[in-house]
Amino acid sequence: MKRNLIIISAPSGTGKSTICREIQHRRPDWEFSVSCTTRPKRSYEKDGFDYLFLTEEEFQKKIDNGELFEYEEVHGYLYGTPNNSIENAIINGDMLLLEVDVKGGLAFQNSFKENTLTIFIKPPNREELVKRLLHRGSDSDDQIEKRLERMDLELSYEDQYDYTVINNTLKETVNQIIHIVENQKEELQHVN
Repeated sequence: MKRNLIIISAPSGTGKSTICREIQHRRPDWEFSVSCTTRPKRSYEKDGFDYLFLTEEEFQKKIDNGELFEYEEVHGYLYGTPNNSIENAIINGDMLLLEVDVKGGLAFQNSFKENTLTIFIKPPNREELVKRLLHRGSDSDDQIEKRLERMDLELSYEDQYDYTVINNTLKETVNQIIHIVENQKEELQHVN
């Protein structure tokens, strides 16, 4: 059986949202798990499509009601994965693409080992990551600095992921991810 919970994790600004959107475009039969967040919506994002944008009170209510599989505070905001899409994918065997924090990725690996395929996305280098964060235009200098400070922590999780892909170009990165998912072996050998 192929692993069907496809976890995409990366340091902030590496392009994981763009990568996931392109995968969805090229593989519309793969579902996408929309995460919850308390972070403000960026001008180009759609509520319910990119994220479920919640107040801190709404997010806490989901935690209290056991509606989130995992959640994490990242850069001062809460992010979490709702249970419903995970349960449906496991029951139906559908491919489910999840964009989650590195710790969330490991939580999936620990709880759904038979179903989870983890892919770590790396920026080509620190300079390119800074350029991408600045180009995005949605973060203050302080926010960019927080994201860069967290990068070392996020990169330290890389060897716990099944695969690593360096995001040099969108097309190449998406091709590699689709190839990994579609050609996965019964028993994965972790890349260290």
